[in-house]
Amino acid sequence: MPSEHRYDVIVVGAGNAGLTAAMSAAEHGASVLMLERAPEYLRGGNTYFTGGLFRFAYEGLDDVLKLAPGVPRDQRASMDVGAYTQAGYYADVMRLSEGLSDPDLVQMLVSQSLPTMKWMMEKGVAWIPAFGRQSFKSGGGSKFWGGLVLEAVGGGNDLSDRLFQLAGRGGAAVRYGTRATDLLTDRRGRVRGVTVRDGDGYRDVAAGSVVLASGGFEANSEMRARYLGPGWELAKVRGTRFNTGDGITMALSAGAQPYGHWSGCHAIAWDLNAPPFGDRRIGDLHQKHSYPFGLIVNVDGRRFVDEGADFRNYTYARYGKEILYQPHRSAFQLFDEKTRPLLRDEYWIPEASKVEATNIKGLAEGLGIDRDGLVSTVAEFNEAVQEGPFDPTALDGKRTLGLQPPKSNWALPLDTPPYLGYAVTCGITFTFGGLKVNTRAQVLDTEDVPIPGLYAAGELLGGLFYNNYPGGAGLMAGAVFGRTAGASAAIGSTTV
Repeated sequence: MPSEHRYDVIVVGAGNAGLTAAMSAAEHGASVLMLERAPEYLRGGNTYFTGGLFRFAYEGLDDVLKLAPGVPRDQRASMDVGAYTQAGYYADVMRLSEGLSDPDLVQMLVSQSLPTMKWMMEKGVAWIPAFGRQSFKSGGGSKFWGGLVLEAVGGGNDLSDRLFQLAGRGGAAVRYGTRATDLLTDRRGRVRGVTVRDGDGYRDVAAGSVVLASGGFEANSEMRARYLGPGWELAKVRGTRFNTGDGITMALSAGAQPYGHWSGCHAIAWDLNAPPFGDRRIGDLHQKHSYPFGLIVNVDGRRFVDEGADFRNYTYARYGKEILYQPHRSAFQLFDEKTRPLLRDEYWIPEASKVEATNIKGLAEGLGIDRDGLVSTVAEFNEAVQEGPFDPTALDGKRTLGLQPPKSNWALPLDTPPYLGYAVTCGITFTFGGLKVNTRAQVLDTEDVPIPGLYAAGELLGGLFYNNYPGGAGLMAGAVFGRTAGASAAIGSTTV
């Protein structure tokens, strides 16, 4: 066993990125200590609150089934997953970031996505097809859409527990309720460990290398207002209350280069009456992601986004921000009997802020929407809907005409009672600004020189996502760069 105060690698943070970093470092022979700021019963970072979906590049069904060998034969025959190539993955990230993402980081993400999925499976993570989240019945089978196919068994909470189990089995130690407050550096600028604070106060813990994987600053209301802008301190936090930017702040104090979209974040439609921080019992079910098949209006009854601009995977991380800018930071997703069967599981939990009515006026009154405004909006929308086939598994082009904002796909009249309405607000997931790293996950200083002994992975990595991101790429990026950071840190610790 390593000394109480000396490890080869210290990993700060114990979400998906930190846990994969710890597993990777231990695999390379390093003694590893994970520092988890949360108590054990609140462990796991944002990973615990996810649906466990991972976006990876694949050439076809064979690649997918190698990762999920337990899929029954009858289900295999009915699965239509198409292909999601590295080129397609790269193009999606760049398209959604408006070309701003760091090309080297994106290339690393997409090229290492499938190998990392295989590595995690070999370590003991189990995958299953995301039938309920990413497929619709089509032609007697299940057609997957949006380039997203597999999820971890049991979602984010079981993924978190499994990764803790695997990291511990590999020899990594973990200390709960222990907050890293500063990086220790020597006169040459090499990181030599961290200062921590726990129930006994402050102390120094030495290490050959440090991996920062403690998330962004989404749970820090002051930093949200400072970097994201006015009003963001009022957003609800989807995940852990412990991601307050500690790792970013420590690294910047040690000379690290800030990088990426500091005024940008991932934010989604989140139940209006959800608690201020993530609910571990509910998990990710306060989200409301079936909006492409309905209408979104504000309290005045007015639409403000194109609900059908693209697949949900490519719009949901941006539309949460648009809700924050609406009156009372509120919006309402509306559906009718035609689209009821398309609604995801999260719409049916007892905690959903839901109203059902037999007419549009009753729906408006139940939700607190301006009645005349909503009646007018629905009438204008219904009249603008164009004829054509409706296909939830494709960008079907069934659109509105002469309406602003338009609805570009999946436009169905809202005309078949009973009507359903759900009240939502903005829920922030993670922030996009962070630290600059290279493809070895080394943190770079302001001259683009690696800071010796310092590595980073996960949501505090800057430069990968701008403005928006494709669903499932967050967990995948955490694992890809976590695995890389752990290996690099283990190798780097031996050169001390």
